[in-house]
This record gives sequence, C-alpha cells and structure tokens, in this order.
Amino acid sequence: MGDLLSDNAVLALWTILVGVVCNSACALLGCFLVLRRLSLLGDAISHAVLPGIALAYFVTGQIQGLPILIGAMAIGMLTAFLTQWLHSFGNVPEDASMGVVFTSLFALGVIMITKGAQYVDLDPGCVLYGLIEYVPLETTNVLGFEVPRALVALGIALLLTLAFIVLLWKELKIVSFDPALAAAMGISVALIHYLLMGMVAAVCVASFEAVGSILVVAMLIVPPATARLLSDWLGGMLAWSTAIATLAAVIGYVGAVWLNTSVAGMMAVSVGGLFTVTLLAAPRHGLIPRAVRNLQLALRIAAEDIIGRLYREAEAAPPPVVTDGGTLAPPKTWCERWIDRMALEHLVGNGEVRLAENRQLQLTAAGSQRAESIVRAHRLWEAYLGEHTELPLDHLHAGAERMEHFITPGLQAALAAELRDPDVDPHGRAIPTPRNERKTL
Repeated sequence: MGDLLSDNAVLALWTILVGVVCNSACALLGCFLVLRRLSLLGDAISHAVLPGIALAYFVTGQIQGLPILIGAMAIGMLTAFLTQWLHSFGNVPEDASMGVVFTSLFALGVIMITKGAQYVDLDPGCVLYGLIEYVPLETTNVLGFEVPRALVALGIALLLTLAFIVLLWKELKIVSFDPALAAAMGISVALIHYLLMGMVAAVCVASFEAVGSILVVAMLIVPPATARLLSDWLGGMLAWSTAIATLAAVIGYVGAVWLNTSVAGMMAVSVGGLFTVTLLAAPRHGLIPRAVRNLQLALRIAAEDIIGRLYREAEAAPPPVVTDGGTLAPPKTWCERWIDRMALEHLVGNGEVRLAENRQLQLTAAGSQRAESIVRAHRLWEAYLGEHTELPLDHLHAGAERMEHFITPGLQAALAAELRDPDVDPHGRAIPTPRNERKTL
C-alpha cells in the first residue's frame, strides 16, 4: 500500500512538473503577445499549426522530432504573414483576417489528419484536449534517470524560450512598447515579429501532445494578462506570469484529482480563477482597490468643499447663520448625499468642524488652517488663469473649483512666485496668506 501511494505521488509530481514547464514557456512568450496586443494571434497560431504537423508527417513519416517542429514553425510564421498581408493589402480588418487565416488552416489540418494519416496515432482530439495525466507513463532515459518523454521536449522548449528572450531582450522590449522607435533605431520589426511567431509555434507543438491546444491558448494569454495587472515593468511582468502559470499547474492538478476531471481543463480553469482574483484585488489596477481610492478621493473632495464653504461664509459680512443642512449643496443623487454625510462625519470626528449651539457648524483651528489652504489654492489658480488666459471672469471659478483639490503647498508657492505674490484674486477677494509666513512678518 505504501509503495502504491509513493508511486502515485511520483506520478503526480511528474504531471505537475510537466504542467509547470509547459505553462511557463507559454506564459513567457505570451507576455510579448499581450504587450503587442496580439493575444488572439497566439490563439490562431496554436490552431493553425495543425497542417504543419500533418505535412511534416507526410514528408518524413514521423510523428515527433525536429521535422514536426520545423513544419509547425513554418505554418506558424505563415499564419502571421497571411494575417498581416490580408490586413495590409486586402483591406481586411485585422481581427477578421486573423479569423479567416486560422480557421482555414485549422480546418485544413483536421482534414489532412483524418484523411491522410488515418492509420497513424495522430489524433486531432489529443491535439485539442491533451492527455497530461498520462505523460508520466511514457518515459525516456536521461542521464540514467527515467523521466517523462514529454518533459524532455517541453524542457527544451522552455530553455529555447529563455534563450530567445535573453538574446533578443532589447529588441523584444522596444518592439513591444514602441515599434516606431524600434524601426527608427534600425531594428527589423518584421523580423522580430516573425521570430516571435515562430517561437510561439514551436512551443505550441512541443506542448500539444502533452497538454493540448486548450491549455496552450489559456497559458499564452491569461497569465500575461494577469501579470499585466500586477506589474508595469516588463521584468516583473515576466516573473509574475511565470509564477501564476506555475501556481495554476499546481492548483489545476489538485482540483482535477478532487473533482475527477480533466487535468489540462482544470489548469485552464484555475488560471482563469487567478485572473479573476487579480482583477478584483490587484493593488494598483484591481477593481476593488481602485474603487476604494476613488471613494477616498470623493470623500476628501467633499470634505474640502464643506470646509471651503464654511470659510467663505465666515469671511462674508455679516456672517450668515449656517446649519449642518445648509452648508451642503443640494445633492443630486443618493450617492452624493451619502458621500457628503460621510465627509461631514469625518470632519467632525477629525476635529476640523464642530457642531455649536443651534446645530451651527463652525471651523476649528485645524479646520480653518486646512480651509485657508484650499481657498488659497482656488484663488491663486483663478489669478493664474486670469493673467495667462483670456477667459471671462465668470469662467474662472468652475475650473478653479476642480483644481483646488490637487494644488499642493509646493505648487501654491510656485504659483504665488509666478504671480508675484498677489493679495487678491481677479474677483477682488483676498488670497489667504500661509500661516507659517504670517509668523515671520
């Protein structure tokens, strides 16, 4: 019993390792496809290489080895060329040309396999779905160790992928981010493009027998797209993409065993789940953190609007009686009403606004200091617009009301220096002096 459990554990480890190596190779190349917005071209190549595999078999009589790789790479590069040719010279939209080329070649490959290679173990179903759970059963001897045969091919594909990225790092980076700059620097954008497509085709072929087209397509697109949400740096994107692909292989295998389902399919589902979690929770680009930042900004702007109104009403003569309901502009929606109420509660709790007798709102010392900064920013910006633009006076307030929330003390000082320390804004209202400058007078 113990030997059986040990054997099952070894088979599981080999299966996961094959998935990790395959997923990592696809994810690394997929980063450059995602950056160049060619994700679907990777999908097209992964399907379109099927006739290349069949053609290589017809010529050589072999269903594995270098001829298959060369045939697939040739068809992969042909796919990229025909897609670009139809788009450039046939006036066909890029997405439509891609669909025409890859569906036609894929259908041709299916016909070639089912008719021309019907007596050979070259099953289109295996190419699509893969049998990764069975790869540990077919082994080969490497340096005295029995390892899955698929792992050898995938390991070579991963090493070639790493070598390709290292050797062409500068060219790939420039072409991915700015093809026009790359062309101006003398880099052959077309050559780099076709070399990348050839590598994608080679990795697809190395992966087909083990993991199938479905997992290849998923790993070419989803880990890089997930990594793009986590890093704005290419090196970080490559690292995150590899880590996500590795994690998907582990989670996918465990989930497949638990649910008794396809390992390759569960790995693809797992990477989709990781993308969903990242989309929601990524620190910078995630939907939830972005919503939190937007809410914080909305609350800050609402709070500054409140204390700004209180300051302006207090400097009026005679000061009006202001209540907590009268300080806020009539909200247009329930959301605005809720944000205003939250902002007011924060100001009271933070000690910047207090509720006096008759429910009258008053600024505290801390609130007055913050309000002076807001009003100073507003009126300095109005003065700047009044001096450097030809806007009418009644058009200055709206722009300054938006900008006042983003003008820092440093920028206020720069504006004041530019305007030679004005005392009043274009409407004749006094521009508050910073308190630290008052102490030195």
